[in-house]
Amino acid sequence: MAYNDDSVLARLSSLNESHDSIATAAQWIMFHRRHADRTVQLWVQRLKDSSSAKRLSLVYLANEVAQQSKIRHKDDFIIAFAPVVAEAISIAYKGAAADIQSKLKRVVDVWKDRAIFEAPIQAAIDARIEDLDKARGSAKPGFRGSPFGGPAAVPSEFAPLVSAHQNVGKLSIPLKATIASANQEYKKQTDSSTPAPSAPVYAARLNGLLKTLANAESAVAECVKAREGLISGLEKLLDANRAALEEDKTTAAQLLSRKSEVEEKKHQVELAIMRALGPAENNGEPGAGGSTNTPPEPDRPEMEALTPPVMEAFTPPSMDDEPFDYVAPAEESSADKQVSGGGIEMLSNLASSYQSLPISTNGANKRRRVDDGDDFPDLGGDDGIDADVAEMLKEGNQV
Repeated sequence: MAYNDDSVLARLSSLNESHDSIATAAQWIMFHRRHADRTVQLWVQRLKDSSSAKRLSLVYLANEVAQQSKIRHKDDFIIAFAPVVAEAISIAYKGAAADIQSKLKRVVDVWKDRAIFEAPIQAAIDARIEDLDKARGSAKPGFRGSPFGGPAAVPSEFAPLVSAHQNVGKLSIPLKATIASANQEYKKQTDSSTPAPSAPVYAARLNGLLKTLANAESAVAECVKAREGLISGLEKLLDANRAALEEDKTTAAQLLSRKSEVEEKKHQVELAIMRALGPAENNGEPGAGGSTNTPPEPDRPEMEALTPPVMEAFTPPSMDDEPFDYVAPAEESSADKQVSGGGIEMLSNLASSYQSLPISTNGANKRRRVDDGDDFPDLGGDDGIDADVAEMLKEGNQV
């Protein structure tokens, strides 16, 4: 069968997991190794369009072709697979069932043990698988996104940025391995210490180096384009947010100015109300209505001390058991000074002839008022002395 795109796609479409099918397709592909770059491109295209089971068969085919090329020291397909193998394994591994993923890991481990690809390319493959495992392990239901475990909704303005960022990440991971492989191949073919091979062999090697450099250049160009798109999207979003920020600042300043204006008007209205209501509320005091301060509280009233009334001195009589109302003598009058010692003795006898009134419950002494001198008994002495004594007692009672 002649080599063309349709024949390659036909071989890839009829592929299955059986060893015979894979070995037959690998032999035919290796026979046309001069078309290795085109064959690998069609292989990647078919891998992207296939199911998980079909992708596993295509990876088995790539494994067979790569190992046979390594054994025969024909590096055409190894060089062609190097820029795309990491992404191809990632596509086949992502979303596949657990048994398919384990089979893919066994293929990658075989490549590592037998050093099929260069160390940077093998590291890129391992990194892609590890990133997918981490992403699968961190996506716990209900922890992120909606409460029903669905994916988190991305705002519409961020959707282009998310897509561009994912594209950059997808291109940048295998890019390092591609550049490293191209640099290594360039040093190998241009090393002056290595003896030059025959002209046809050297021409073939230089041709392979050109293809490697072209593939690396194409990968770098795609990554540059993706990064430029991401930066452009970020700049647009940044400019939009800057414009919105300036608008928000202008609105905030306007609202602050209006707020100050309204507060001043409110203050003036309150002052007018206080001036109008001030005289009535402050008992007509002038100038009280213009003040918005609260009136001072009145002083606390002074409380009178709860002191008991002064008790008059009381001396109980010694002549008998009956109580006696004692009245403190007032200042001696002229009549008192004229009374001799005998007169005082007569007063004592007179006091003993009267019964004193009982003391009330409140402790105050009650005295019987002497209205006139007729109430006093005849003292049996000199009439002049009796009259003087009666008059003295009467005056003392009126005091």
